[in-house]
Amino acid sequence: MSNPLKQVFSKDRTFRPKKKFEPGTLRFELHKKAEASLNAGLDLKQAVQLPPGEELNDWVAVHVVDFFNRVNLVYGTVSDHCTERSCPTMSGGPKYEYRWQDEKHRKPTSLPAPKYVGLLMDWVEVQINNEELFPTNVGTPFPKSFLPAAKKILSRLFRVFVHVYIHHFEQIAQMGSEAHVNTCYKHFFHFVKEFGLVDNKELEPLKEMTSRMCQ
Repeated sequence: MSNPLKQVFSKDRTFRPKKKFEPGTLRFELHKKAEASLNAGLDLKQAVQLPPGEELNDWVAVHVVDFFNRVNLVYGTVSDHCTERSCPTMSGGPKYEYRWQDEKHRKPTSLPAPKYVGLLMDWVEVQINNEELFPTNVGTPFPKSFLPAAKKILSRLFRVFVHVYIHHFEQIAQMGSEAHVNTCYKHFFHFVKEFGLVDNKELEPLKEMTSRMCQ
């Protein structure tokens, strides 16, 4: 997380505890490399590119965890305004509604936005803490299921951006967080586009805003 973001997003606003990398591990070093690129003021399109000599899966894994932390912070800033009463469905305007499905909810189920986001963050946390899916030891290979799982995680995290931008942007602007949330989003967008990790159909709800902000 770059310094300007630390200044805007106080620690107690994090929606979920921050997932940290263990110092001395390859993942920690890659995280620092990614953070250094951002702090150096590199163009975000350049900052997301795979560093020479690094493995794609490691680079993606680091960013999935980073984006989990950042989306937690972004949602944390508006969570007081996102209630079951104000947001009875997890939506992105009248055209898009996201329904939750897991072992408990066998069929896609309409849920209030805060409940949906809570289940989503719990689900992502389980995935990134799973050593078989997100191995942290050097030399332990990633399973074939890793990239499909990463794509699903990132697609679902994108939905939080959709809800926040469409339903809570006024609160973000009032808190003076607009520029920093935009930076989080642009970083996310350029990364998933660089490696084809989120389908264009999923990106559709923010297409016009993204074209103005990221092109």
